[in-house]
Amino acid sequence: MDKILRELDDLKNSETAVLKKISQIEAENINLGVGLLDQTLPDVHENIDTAVEQIETVISQFTEHRNRFSREHKLEEPEDQPSNP
Repeated sequence: MDKILRELDDLKNSETAVLKKISQIEAENINLGVGLLDQTLPDVHENIDTAVEQIETVISQFTEHRNRFSREHKLEEPEDQPSNP
């Protein structure tokens, strides 16, 4: 389950990088003024932003699922164990 959480986090990071790249293109297009990009990039930006939000929700829900599963199956590491010198 931890591996899936790492992969989801990697996916979120990838989508965030795409979002930053779209923002850069939008900023560069301010100087160019290409109408096609003015019309299409905001929708692409919004779709990727929505995807990032959805991934964050999945990460949160899956983390809760993993924690619950771990508790129910007594897989949690006991906290505050005394160390053996």
